[in-house]
Amino acid sequence: MIPAAAPGGPAEVLTDAYGEIVRSTAPARYAAGGRLGVALPSGGEGGGVRDASGGGATWWVSPVLLRAGGGAPPRTAGYVYVEAPPGWLAPAVPGEWLAPLLAPGGVVLAVVVPVGLVFGMLATRGLTRRVRRLADVTAAVAAGDFRPRVPVRGADEVATLERSFNAMTDRLGRAVEAAGLAARAEARQAERGRIARELHDSISQDLFSLSLLAGGMRRAAPEALRARAESMEQVSARAMREMQALLLELRPVALEDAGLLPAVEEVCAAYETRLGVRVTRELAEVALSPQAEHAVLRVVQEAVGNAVRHAAPGEVAVRLSRRDGAAGRPGEVVLEVADDGRGFDPGEARARHGMGLTLMRERVTELGGGFEVRGGRGGGTTVVAVLPERAP
Repeated sequence: MIPAAAPGGPAEVLTDAYGEIVRSTAPARYAAGGRLGVALPSGGEGGGVRDASGGGATWWVSPVLLRAGGGAPPRTAGYVYVEAPPGWLAPAVPGEWLAPLLAPGGVVLAVVVPVGLVFGMLATRGLTRRVRRLADVTAAVAAGDFRPRVPVRGADEVATLERSFNAMTDRLGRAVEAAGLAARAEARQAERGRIARELHDSISQDLFSLSLLAGGMRRAAPEALRARAESMEQVSARAMREMQALLLELRPVALEDAGLLPAVEEVCAAYETRLGVRVTRELAEVALSPQAEHAVLRVVQEAVGNAVRHAAPGEVAVRLSRRDGAAGRPGEVVLEVADDGRGFDPGEARARHGMGLTLMRERVTELGGGFEVRGGRGGGTTVVAVLPERAP
């Protein structure tokens, strides 16, 4: 029920869609069934200042809209009209009316606010601890330590962030490790190239000069000294051959540009053309990681170089093949470098040339493979390296 307005006070009027008064708080001024003395807005609301009985008045009128179903536009069911005389102020509400209303609200606030604060602290304490732990691990990763991980708890947004952070740290750690390995490999290649250049520019030239001098002495020496001069010439020639094999072993090969099989072919062809050693090849296409391909190439260089320098072989065979793994296990790639030279004493080899064998073994075992040297005195030598095949 709309209460009656005080005489000369504001008035609220409800009309139908055509402006006929339905209900009013000032029936003396706006009786039911009458019409408003203002133009009703079309499609909106409006207001202004007008003369009314008893003086001017400020008014405003708004439509009452009914929304139809099916996406049809709303229709106007009526209007609400409000007017108030100039300078009118709402009467003050007595304090005795407000006290019964405000007292329960104050009690509710006094109870709810502390309880809300305590509940908020309890609810956010675990979240704050998780965020602080994440910040600590982030600081450690930023300092270069990729080992710490954030414990993942629950399935909320923070848990998703924790899992994503751990995955990102894993990838970042692997990337940094790969970059470090690549940098160390590049540094080793640069050092090998530098040593090869120094050996070629100094010792190789001296050995060549010594070989020429020994040949001249053999031709000019008297019969009593000719055998010694000839022996000196043979020693210098053998030293030249070993030096050439060592330089071939040290020379870098562009594995990244050529691929594994062309790079191995290049190494074998270099020994054939420069040292006259027959090197047969049986090379099958294999699937290896870049690190394993690099290891295979270096083992071929080292093993063929050792055979040429120490075994005086007539032929060296390089075989690269694949074999299936055991049930449920990936396949393996097998590298064999065999020569028909004079063989070796394993104990003597470890004492004199152990660094080459040690480096080959370390290269292979670091990648999870196996390394073996077969042979002995008078029976040739076979170097076998087995590496895990790269998963497809």
